[in-house]
Amino acid sequence: MRVLTRLTPSLALAAALTAALAAAPGATASPAAPPPPDGVRGAAGAHATAKAPEAVGRGGAVASVDADATAAGIEVLRRGGNAVDAAVATAAALGVTEPYSAGIGGGGYLVYYDARTRKVQTLDGRETAPRTADAGLFLEDGRPLPFADAVTSGLSVGVPGTPATWERALRLWGSRPLADVLKPAERIADRGFTVDATFRDQTAANQARFRDFPATRQLFLPGGAPPAVGSTLRNPDLAATYRQLGREGTAALYRGSVGADIVRTVQHPPVDPAATRRVRPGRMTADDLRAYGVRRQRPTHVEYRGLDVYGIAPSSSGGTTVGEALNILERSDLRRLDAVQYDHRFLEASRIAFADRNRWVGDPRFSDVPTRELLSQRYADSRACLITPDHVLTSPLAPGDPRHPGAAGCTAAGKGAPEAYEGPNTTHLTVADRWGNVVSYTLTIEQTGGSGITVPGRGFLLNNELTDFSFTPAVPGVPDPNLPGPGKRPRSSISPTVVLRDGRPFLAAGSPGGATIITTVLQVLTGRIDRGLSLEQAIAAPRASQRNAAATGAEPAFLALPERAKLEAIGHVFTDAGEIGAATGVERLPDGRWLAAAEPVRRGGGAAAVVVPDRR
Repeated sequence: MRVLTRLTPSLALAAALTAALAAAPGATASPAAPPPPDGVRGAAGAHATAKAPEAVGRGGAVASVDADATAAGIEVLRRGGNAVDAAVATAAALGVTEPYSAGIGGGGYLVYYDARTRKVQTLDGRETAPRTADAGLFLEDGRPLPFADAVTSGLSVGVPGTPATWERALRLWGSRPLADVLKPAERIADRGFTVDATFRDQTAANQARFRDFPATRQLFLPGGAPPAVGSTLRNPDLAATYRQLGREGTAALYRGSVGADIVRTVQHPPVDPAATRRVRPGRMTADDLRAYGVRRQRPTHVEYRGLDVYGIAPSSSGGTTVGEALNILERSDLRRLDAVQYDHRFLEASRIAFADRNRWVGDPRFSDVPTRELLSQRYADSRACLITPDHVLTSPLAPGDPRHPGAAGCTAAGKGAPEAYEGPNTTHLTVADRWGNVVSYTLTIEQTGGSGITVPGRGFLLNNELTDFSFTPAVPGVPDPNLPGPGKRPRSSISPTVVLRDGRPFLAAGSPGGATIITTVLQVLTGRIDRGLSLEQAIAAPRASQRNAAATGAEPAFLALPERAKLEAIGHVFTDAGEIGAATGVERLPDGRWLAAAEPVRRGGGAAAVVVPDRR
């Protein structure tokens, strides 16, 4: 359904927001002219690629948070590449223009729909802990390190998975070599990109720690200060690193000189001698790099309203938690509920799913994760009975037992595990091609700016993904599947999602945002499928995120909704969470065209484009 005949107040606000953004200067449904032939701004940032949050047309589609990255993907599609080729090109470009969110120093998860086989497959490119890591990785004198100290350290750096993910995806499903799809990103890094307000603000927020690392300071603090909005930022070191990866493949990182530089940087963080910050060294070795492998695994799957919803399985909790929440909501007719009851049930389903996620999900090679049981409709029904229309559950809510659904009746007894902190600054891209293949890919370096440590001479930041582990058990005496371990992947909330109708693509979506990724994706899916919103309206809608906490984080626009008072009257408590997520998605329209949708406002707005824009 593309046309909404009646809007509840919250949907009306979302629609009004979308309409207002579409009417804003520079926001058009499709660009008046195609991007420059090389897909970048041009030499020294002389050409500024315009952002458009929505585009409709044929030949394939790309949506990301950045106009240059989207243009890189479109360039590859125009030259005959497929969705996987374009996804890698887009991701590599994001490593240049969104270096605080993603890059070859990080990891991520990729979901792929193959139009020929009509099958969905996934790659787990999550970072891993060194093989010497144990449950006490972040303990010092028996106590957990302060979180900020752990983040800005070599201890927090996991073995990067992003380069291996790119190479594996291209070998399995791509049609172009790595060297070819890295070319647009190389040019952006060489010629530079134009600094926007979001990039400058993120730099300023990290200025104190960036200045303590000479390589980071030199790259991101030109002249000792954050770069000015409108200035051009070049990264020739990263361009050279991409060229080396193109020549040598990812062996340059996992067995060669790039990897040697990473190990040296982790073990001996290059700190300015004048810095007062104590930066703890990490334990990563060359053997850890050589041992790294991307996992090819089956996706998670649930049926929802006659659609097939596919996501990423553990080590990420995204697919299981989104899937369980959808199963909980399956028995409610969200289309007919008023805005208050829709929001109430969405928040309570999220609360319950997070209670189970926090207890049961970790790296399945180290913990017995009940993935199949968490995704069963029978288990969801045994948990859905906790939701009543005029009552709010108390958090932290105790988890259920997926292997024995309903054994405790409709009660929530026991101890609930609180949510561990996850950094919000990830990025998501969504790509489709003319053959109908689709990629939903979320990649990250965890915190904004990751560990803050740039590999000297290489032009990229190292992740701090290992701080996604629990430093100590979440609940004393209760097993925690997310403690550090040798070679272990920390739990993630990344939730790239592909939705099929009768075996063919309906939509794909994902978002950054740490643990709010799960609730953002859930809200986008229910907004589009249940509430009659278009995909672009569902992405723009005001957001709230309940993650088994006493209070629900919400955006100012959500807090301004008229239903807030009624939600509070039945027991919901809200706090201002600022901005939540920055989703992107693609949708296959009934006539075969692609609709690409990106965030219109959050993080300065995203960029959607198609190969052949609809001029009508």
